[in-house]
Amino acid sequence: MHPLSLAMRDVLDTSVLVLNRLYQPVRVTTVRNGFRLLFRGVAQVVDDSGELLDLSMWARSGSRDGDNLVRTASSALRVPRVLRLLRYDGVHGAAIHLSRRNVMVRDRFQCQYCGATPGPEQLNIDHVVPRSQGGRDCWENLVTACMSCNLRKGARTPDQSNMRLRRRPAAPAWSAVYRILADDHGIFKSWEPFLQAG
Repeated sequence: MHPLSLAMRDVLDTSVLVLNRLYQPVRVTTVRNGFRLLFRGVAQVVDDSGELLDLSMWARSGSRDGDNLVRTASSALRVPRVLRLLRYDGVHGAAIHLSRRNVMVRDRFQCQYCGATPGPEQLNIDHVVPRSQGGRDCWENLVTACMSCNLRKGARTPDQSNMRLRRRPAAPAWSAVYRILADDHGIFKSWEPFLQAG
């Protein structure tokens, strides 16, 4: 693959913050999907000064030093970092995916037995009621545990192992902002005012 094509693909896979009509964060999407929203006329770019620009205005706005660009046959488009949907007022309320990372984020990367915070690579996910005793993979049965506590508890319940949970596990009720901050993508400076307000 040509290096320019690879660079363009990488830029198209970077992140864009999507706001609802009320300027509240809804989700993060890729530049590729952001351009689709612009081409369909369902979103506008929010530039650094807060001005709203449709696709044609954005294309005429030119580029500045340090901007990421997407090249077309006849020109180069600056990569937008914040888009505002024209007709959507809600906040995306999709269920939070149950994953190792999200359990650790919910538990603030802290062992739910001893309170230690050794870092993600030194943490495990523990089944409060072990699988061998009918425990399921669900928010209410999974907690973050340090390796030492996880080994000590073994295939027993907290009561059976004489260990106490610091707090009862439950499904998180995160805002869209918390979800965005918890994800692995980078946060751009142009996002900060919207994430603080959300």
